[in-house]
Amino acid sequence: MNPRLAQLQPYPFQKLQALFEGITPNQDFSPVNLHIGEPRHATSAFISQALSEHIAGLAHYPTTLGNSSLRSSIASWLARRYRLPDLDPETQVLPVNGSREGLFSIAQAIIDPSAPQAMVACPNPFYQIYEGAAILAGAAPSFLNTLPEDDFALDFAQLSDDAWSHTQLAYVCSPANPTGKILSEEEWRRLFELSDRYGFVIAADECYSEIHFEGDVPPSGALEMAHRLGRTGYPRLLAFNSLSKRSNVPGMRSGFVAGDASLLEKFLLYRTYHGSAMSPAVQAASEAAWNDESHVAENRRLYQEKFIAVIDALVDTLPVSRPDAGFYLWMKTPISDVIFARKLYHDYNVTVLPGTYLARYSHGINPGENFVRMALVEPLAECIEAAARIKMLVSCL
Repeated sequence: MNPRLAQLQPYPFQKLQALFEGITPNQDFSPVNLHIGEPRHATSAFISQALSEHIAGLAHYPTTLGNSSLRSSIASWLARRYRLPDLDPETQVLPVNGSREGLFSIAQAIIDPSAPQAMVACPNPFYQIYEGAAILAGAAPSFLNTLPEDDFALDFAQLSDDAWSHTQLAYVCSPANPTGKILSEEEWRRLFELSDRYGFVIAADECYSEIHFEGDVPPSGALEMAHRLGRTGYPRLLAFNSLSKRSNVPGMRSGFVAGDASLLEKFLLYRTYHGSAMSPAVQAASEAAWNDESHVAENRRLYQEKFIAVIDALVDTLPVSRPDAGFYLWMKTPISDVIFARKLYHDYNVTVLPGTYLARYSHGINPGENFVRMALVEPLAECIEAAARIKMLVSCL
C-alpha cells in the first residue's frame, strides 16, 4: 500500500461519529442536522429536465476535455460574473467532476515530490481535501491560521521565507469554509507577489461564490483580481468552482477549473490518464445551469432568510454575526467546542461540527478551538428550531 495513506487523518465526520458513539440523543426532540455542508434546497426542474433529455448520452464515452458548448457556457459565465475579457474555452477552461475532485487532483499534477521539503500552503481551519491532496502528492501541508482577532484574514507572514521557497502549491478558499471570509484585494495582491517570487501555483476554491447576501457586492474572484491587477493570462493561477452549492445539485458532481492555459494543458494530460471525464448527460444539465441566474438568486434568498432568523434568535445569547458569504455560521462557544457539540447532540438532538475537527494545531494553537460550524442547509423552520435549542443549552451551562 502507498505509505502516505497512513498519514491521512480521519475525516471530520468520522471524528464526529466517534464523538457520538454510545450516545442516544434526547428523543423528545426531532433531529436537526447542521454538520454537513450539503445543499438541501430543491434542484430546479429545468436542470433535471436537461439531464433526462440527454440521458441517451450514457451510451457513449465522454471526452476528458468535455463538450465545447459546456466550456463555452462556463467561459461566458466567468466573463459575465467577474467582468473578465473573454476566456478561451479551448485552453482556459476545463470541466471537473465537482470542485472537490479537481482540488484534489490538481496537487497530484502540480507537486514534484522529488524536490526537497515540498510544501503546500493552506488556510487553517480548512477543507480537509487540501491536506489529503498535499500528503498523497508527496508534500507537507503548512498552515496559515485565520483568527477572529484578525477578522479571519490571511496573514502570509506566518510562514517564513524559507517555507515559501519550498511551497509548490497554495490553496485559498474565498468565500472561506468555515468562516465565510472573502479575500481582500490586498490579500490577493500579496499572494500574487509571493507566487511571482517563489513560483508556486495558486488553487482558488470558490465553490461558495454565489451564496452572498442581497444588496452586497458579489464576492470577488481570483481571476477577477488577477485581471484587475494586470496579470494577463492568469500566470500560475487556477480557479475552481462548482454547481453543487450554486445550483443545489451536489449529486451531479459538476464543476470547472479555469485560468493559466499552460497549467491546464498539463492538467488535461493528467486527467486523460486519471479517467475523470464528465457524463454527457451531466454536461448538458450543467450547461443549462451555468446559463441561468434566476434559480441562483432564489437560492440566495432562502439562505439570507435563514441567516436573518438564526442570528436574530442567537445574538442575545452568543457572539454571532453574519459571514461575508457562504452558508456556514462559524459560532463561538462558551465551552470546549467538542463538549458543546456532544452536549447539544445528547440533550437536544442537534448536530453541529466542532471547529477543532476542521483545523490543525499550528503556530501554537488550534484556530478552530471553541468554535462550531453550523451549515444552514435545512429548512427555515428547522434552523430556527436549532437556534432555540442552542439557547436552551447555553442557558443551562
